[in-house]
Amino acid sequence: MKGTEVQFTHAKPGIGKSLFALFLMLATPTSAMLIWYTLFHLDGSIMALFQAFVDKGPMEVFEKAWFDHFWGSVTAWKILGIYIPIQILMMKVLPGKPYEGPVTPMGNIPKYKDNGLLSFVLSIGLFLGASEGMGWFPASIMYNTMGELLAALNIFALTFCLLLYFKGRFAPSSTDSSTSGNVIFDYYWGTELYPRFWGIDVKMLTNCRIGMTGWALAAISFAFAQKELIGHFDPAQLVTSGLLVMYLTKFYIWESGYMRSTDIITDRAGYYICWGCLVWVPAVYSSPAFFMVGHHDILPAWAAVVIFILGAISIWMNYWADYQRQAFRKANGKINIWGKPATFIKAKYVTGAGEEKENLLLTSGFWGLARHFHYIPELAAAAFWSCTAGFGWFLPWFYFLFLCILLVQRTYRDDEKCQAKYGEYWKLYKEKVKYRLIPGLF
Repeated sequence: MKGTEVQFTHAKPGIGKSLFALFLMLATPTSAMLIWYTLFHLDGSIMALFQAFVDKGPMEVFEKAWFDHFWGSVTAWKILGIYIPIQILMMKVLPGKPYEGPVTPMGNIPKYKDNGLLSFVLSIGLFLGASEGMGWFPASIMYNTMGELLAALNIFALTFCLLLYFKGRFAPSSTDSSTSGNVIFDYYWGTELYPRFWGIDVKMLTNCRIGMTGWALAAISFAFAQKELIGHFDPAQLVTSGLLVMYLTKFYIWESGYMRSTDIITDRAGYYICWGCLVWVPAVYSSPAFFMVGHHDILPAWAAVVIFILGAISIWMNYWADYQRQAFRKANGKINIWGKPATFIKAKYVTGAGEEKENLLLTSGFWGLARHFHYIPELAAAAFWSCTAGFGWFLPWFYFLFLCILLVQRTYRDDEKCQAKYGEYWKLYKEKVKYRLIPGLF
């Protein structure tokens, strides 16, 4: 019944995978800029964007959306030149309890420092102190320079991913590295699982400290931009931005758990994940709050309060589910869940280095309802911070729709990975927890 950890090598991908990777790498940077252009210049209207393509032609639209500030701006590069080093510095110097990630396919154990929440709170404090306290720049700066920031981030991310490609080939940080021989796919997917520079974990830096913290700072900046525009904070914008910041606070409380997620333990550090966190997150994930800057007086105060409460409950349920599994792992299964002893399956597997290991697969609490039940409150929270814009626009809901596709696809990827890793133990687990995402349905 013993499973086998998938070896950290991959065969040369077929022409279909390579072409799909190339298509994404060509399409997504332009898409990110078009989303910003539509939100900032076309009142968030997809129909207006289509009409602009018809009236002006694609090249003129692309010129306005991207080529006019292809290299970013001095202000944008100053922001990145200050923000990224500060995040790196805080990763290194802020105190935090050391902890370990799961054993890798090649038997390595990544090590981290749990100072994400402190870094997150300090980042927000520095932003508000420098803008509102010292007056060094307007708090709305991220809204007013978002186009230039995305262009600069595109250049930075594409260059950084190239550096990661060559690092994985010629100076890998661990044995969890390999290439397929296909340059396009290796650049897209990455060549290392856990690359590090001077002790800095790349995925923690790009995914958490730059991407997620930047998402929160953008939401705060957009709220101040709306205040500059209309003279006060609109309840709907406060709900959207407030729920985003609350969700990200939850994320940093749980950051050590995130470092055990599929994003970290399966996805390599390449274009797919690093460009996505550096560019796609600020372009798409923050789009509901960006949209709300120019759309106010949508909700009465009572509706805003109801949506905020429901969104907060969803975030709490998402955290509770994640905490339930973390507490179970920490107690090595010796814990009560919902007033009863936790039930689980002892699943054995063999690492790529030939070592036999064992994991406990939780089958009670939220994790007995469905194998990925925690995605349901996460999707609910995204729906609540998007619905403040109403239902007459597509772009405020684009993140929610993207998240639905991402998380559903992730449930299948996780099943495939766990089936390969645990073998018959995973089949037994699926007999105990039958539903993939929605109890009783799916």
